[in-house]
Amino acid sequence: MAEQVSSLKTGVKYKDTPIGKIPIDWEAVRLGDICRVIGGSTPSTNKREYWNGEIPFATPTDITNLKGREISDTKQRITLEGLSSCGTNLLPVGTILLTSRATIGAYAINTKPMATNQGFASLVCNERAYNWFIFYKISSLIPELQRLGSGSTFKEVSKMSIRSLIFALPPISEQKKIAEILGTIDEAIEKTDEVIEKTKEVKKGLMQRLLTRGIAHKKFKKTEIGEIPVEWEIGPFSKIADINPKRDLERGTIYPFVEMAAIDSESHRVHFSEPRKYEGSGTRFQNRDTLFGRITPCTENGKTAYVDFLKENKFGHGSTEFIILGPKKNVDPKFIYYCAKWDKVRNIAVSKMEGTSGRQRVPIRVFLEDIFIPIPTFPEQQQIAEILSFVDEEIEGESNHKDQLESLKKGLMQVLLTGKIRVSV
Repeated sequence: MAEQVSSLKTGVKYKDTPIGKIPIDWEAVRLGDICRVIGGSTPSTNKREYWNGEIPFATPTDITNLKGREISDTKQRITLEGLSSCGTNLLPVGTILLTSRATIGAYAINTKPMATNQGFASLVCNERAYNWFIFYKISSLIPELQRLGSGSTFKEVSKMSIRSLIFALPPISEQKKIAEILGTIDEAIEKTDEVIEKTKEVKKGLMQRLLTRGIAHKKFKKTEIGEIPVEWEIGPFSKIADINPKRDLERGTIYPFVEMAAIDSESHRVHFSEPRKYEGSGTRFQNRDTLFGRITPCTENGKTAYVDFLKENKFGHGSTEFIILGPKKNVDPKFIYYCAKWDKVRNIAVSKMEGTSGRQRVPIRVFLEDIFIPIPTFPEQQQIAEILSFVDEEIEGESNHKDQLESLKKGLMQVLLTGKIRVSV
């Protein structure tokens, strides 16, 4: 990647065009001049002979659920008879499948011939355009595509509007070099994503084992919540944590305030807090407490944060939709945090939610009475928390690396796709 980035050069000469200044050897083109824009269609769902064939049949959901830049399979498949019945096209490998209805502007490149439904305006490039360059260029055209969308039930952008989009196109050799640079960064992002996902899976299995089997135990006993080490005991969650403990905030004083949205659903860290005057309502917490989001959809997402960000202020306050879990004496606070994140605990909490559909909450009594957990000795609590913290640090390190790569890619796209910086070909 470093070699490719070092190939960038400045000193570009420009010319005036209807879309503004562009490099002198680039041209302003309409998308329809360099790509065939192809719609799709759906065979009759009443004809069984049209379905479950060998031809991948893409819907917009296949694209929006896709991880990565390429699509090789789809949820549905059709037969040759189904393909010919509705006049839809079999798109060649390398087509840019672009969604044009409801979700406007999701896209991927197919690695196998496939057909699409009517929610697409797919792009087949001619000899003037390199498909991977157009793939990256699409990202800068999405705002305009969405602006052009119309419709009362759902937004749709017409093929005519897509064909009319104008942008600057470099020579084919430069298109390929630009796409190569951006593709290398994308490959690094995808590999980092794979590491993150695999590490999360390892952590999930590790949590289950550590919180039920502990570390290097030989003897176990049967309990009402399953088999646990003989040295452990079981008890309600309230045996290890004070539930919504008293925290002495002064009314009218400004403290850090945390909203539910401040907790990242992936990392479970508090990503921002703001100073706000304490008026006597809401939840109150201090460092070493755990914040458990108790309202839908936060419980399903597992929004749970460990408080370690309070500095000048000893205390903080936040949304009424948190349950605060404070460490009891001789209990490791990070152990409480990992117990609160444990699938077993969250599933019980979700099963006990009360309220109207779409606005349910976990009652505080669930942590007082309903959730029973295995309780290791204090030294083993510390060991378990230390192991899981190490894995979290690995995940966070990879996530930070991914953020840096995405920032690099965004910056390069801004200059490479506009010709502000040129590449050596």
